[in-house]
Amino acid sequence: MLETIHLYHTNDLHSHFENWPKIVHFLNEKRKTHTIKNEETLLFDIGDHADRFHPITEATKGKANVTLLNQLKYDAVTIGNNEGITFSHEDLDTLYEKADFPVILSNLYTELNERPPWVVPYKIFTLNSGIKLAVLGVTVYYELFYQLLGWKVKDPFQSLLETVQQVKEQADVIVLLSHLGITDDEIIANEFPDIDVIIGGHTHHVLKNGKKINQTLIAGAGKYGQYVGQISLTIDDQSKDVVSSTATVYPIDEAQAACEATQHWLDNALHKSNDILSEVIVNLNQKLEINWYEESPFAKFLAQALLEWCDGEVAMVNSGVLLESLAKGPVTKGDLHRLCPHPINPCKVFLKGDVLKEVIIQARAEELEHLMLRGFGFRGKVMGRMVYEGIEFTTTMLSDGKEHLNEIFVQGEPINTERTYAVATIDMFTFGAHYPQIARAEDKVFYMPELLRDLLAWQLEKSTC
Repeated sequence: MLETIHLYHTNDLHSHFENWPKIVHFLNEKRKTHTIKNEETLLFDIGDHADRFHPITEATKGKANVTLLNQLKYDAVTIGNNEGITFSHEDLDTLYEKADFPVILSNLYTELNERPPWVVPYKIFTLNSGIKLAVLGVTVYYELFYQLLGWKVKDPFQSLLETVQQVKEQADVIVLLSHLGITDDEIIANEFPDIDVIIGGHTHHVLKNGKKINQTLIAGAGKYGQYVGQISLTIDDQSKDVVSSTATVYPIDEAQAACEATQHWLDNALHKSNDILSEVIVNLNQKLEINWYEESPFAKFLAQALLEWCDGEVAMVNSGVLLESLAKGPVTKGDLHRLCPHPINPCKVFLKGDVLKEVIIQARAEELEHLMLRGFGFRGKVMGRMVYEGIEFTTTMLSDGKEHLNEIFVQGEPINTERTYAVATIDMFTFGAHYPQIARAEDKVFYMPELLRDLLAWQLEKSTC
């Protein structure tokens, strides 16, 4: 006899709650339909549900996200890098204390090489027919960042090798919740034939009908709650073999109905969160202006904070990380969160003078200043003008209206192309391809768990006391 089970999944919501009431209504209706047909369902989240850019997540330290997952009766989740490395050790350690679902994650450990009590390496679900479905979970291997927060994250491939060996004799079907990204998911599909289904996230890929590699089905449902994924598995309950597997995604933007109770809950949660974030940090004596395309006081203020916090010789930061000017008068936690919502940490990189010169020249490119950046922790609109502390330069206006960089001075002296400089900046520049010279730097120091808005609060308190 054949049995069908439906696996529903979300990933990379990043606290974009605008679609959540529609997701709740959609999934509740789907469950009703399957119940009528006597078909079983399971619901999973693949990580990065919580993102501190949203005031609800910021004020509740992610616990509101867990409440939403509880309300929708998720069967299991894994974590993404936004849960793993943007919350402090204590906040992550207590994030799931009221969860009604298991957090499945096999490659995260404490500094003592023990699994934290809130995770399990796998969970086996027994279906009505007796078929056993094992669910595994792994998250992306950001070893250094986890280490700085007091965790150990292990190679997910080695972790999978161990966990698959543990479950393959116990389970008939193996499903992996993977917050690794599509490239690693494809490698796993080739190297781990015992895994029947890989439900992915992290790279925000949308696989509208899934992707088959050998006998493994790979699925992914984009980002921000724009889609909900469904995987249907038909299993022979005698041989325990997966007879067929299909995947699809549903565009939630097109859904008309939304859960009113969920929307009401979110409205109340936002009101309470705004109250929490209304705590006054300082009273500012004068307005700090921001201009994304010129050097401005607020960006200089942040560069000065970076320089001192990171104990650098010079500092550099792009103006686009500050979304608005900071008004004169009382400054609250909510103000700083609104103006600087990014989960971006300060860092220090050591660059030779010739490399630093190349970075400064590149940063002056108009197309880079106007770049509409996505990802790498950035939650703003454009990259903006690079602003420095300890670095000055002279320019000449050319006939085409563009500025040409003439001389660069570091702490009042001409830049020494052979000397190495300690550059205080932001970790965003160590990722991606926008500043490959910084990304390739061998010597980097990251400062965690403080975010840029924490440095702003520190600098404001210090400068106004």
